[in-house]
Amino acid sequence: MTFPYRLEARPTPSRAMQLAVPVVAAVATLVIGFLIFSVVGQDPLRAMHAFFIDPLSSVNGWSELFLKASPLCLIGLGLAVGYRANVWNIGAEGQMLLGGIFAGGIAIHFGDASGWWTLPLMMIGGVIGGMVWAAIPALLKSRFNTNEILTSLMLTYVATQLLIYLVSGPWRDPEGMNFQISAMFVDDALFPRLYGDWHWTFLKGTRINASVFLTVIAIPCVWVFMRKSFAGFRMNVGGLAPLAARYAGFSDKKTIWTSLLLSGGLAGLAGMAKVAGPIGQLQAGWSPGYGFTAIIVVFVGRLHPVGIVLASLLMALLYLGGEAVQTSLQLPQALAGVFQGLLLFCLLGCDLFVNYRVKRRSPAHHAV
Repeated sequence: MTFPYRLEARPTPSRAMQLAVPVVAAVATLVIGFLIFSVVGQDPLRAMHAFFIDPLSSVNGWSELFLKASPLCLIGLGLAVGYRANVWNIGAEGQMLLGGIFAGGIAIHFGDASGWWTLPLMMIGGVIGGMVWAAIPALLKSRFNTNEILTSLMLTYVATQLLIYLVSGPWRDPEGMNFQISAMFVDDALFPRLYGDWHWTFLKGTRINASVFLTVIAIPCVWVFMRKSFAGFRMNVGGLAPLAARYAGFSDKKTIWTSLLLSGGLAGLAGMAKVAGPIGQLQAGWSPGYGFTAIIVVFVGRLHPVGIVLASLLMALLYLGGEAVQTSLQLPQALAGVFQGLLLFCLLGCDLFVNYRVKRRSPAHHAV
């Protein structure tokens, strides 16, 4: 017997439903999460309150939300540009690590000889580091037509091992008791804290720092690039109608290089912001996987800068919720990853029914 139903493409998917899909997916994720907490023997209402409400019950919670959302948003903005052009960079995690390595190397090299110029130089180094790592899949794609999904992803693991080697060997802190960490950066190599350095008293006791302003600046810049620049128009056309783009004389290679270098540069800048912000040093495991989570952020945000901002805040809340239930309910912090995965699957499922409808096969097709 064949399956009695089939999927039929909708002639014109509803624009309103396309915009509503993230909300529907978020609600579906909450419902499934409610059931998960019931299965593990927790009071669902108490657990959901601990996961989504308690983390935002204080100024410190809100500051941590913005601190975690900032790199997610920064990476997501760069990925969205490439995804619109059908250039699929999956290696933002590795590019973020290289940005942190380049920036950290500058801080370590100058050490006590640092000055006001160190932080701007680290920002440049972070961008260059991310671009260098993104240039490898760009070269392989444009020269040999190698799949950028595989090359960018595999380079992430190379970047991880490079970081471990550096903090275990040449850059290891001699006073770090054999931990895989570098020496702490000097003050000139750190972003100013909004309370400790700038005396924003309502943020007393928080870790939030000036690195969040990098994201605030990047949001309108990326929007202008996507919507108002010729390069952004060329990339959008290449993604929507590749044949029309080639007929118009738009270069595929230029699109590949622009997409990967831009996304790699922003990912590298996000890595620099992390090591020069709340961490203040290089560590073997300083990234909780922001480069991979940012991929979910991009799709939940519908590849639009405003949507990416909102999706980044949601993902940051999931990170905070995982930490909160670990402390208050002794549940594994991995629940944050479970919710992130559920959100992506619900989003993909909703997208399926926006673009397709279920049709029953005619009786003649039921028999083999």
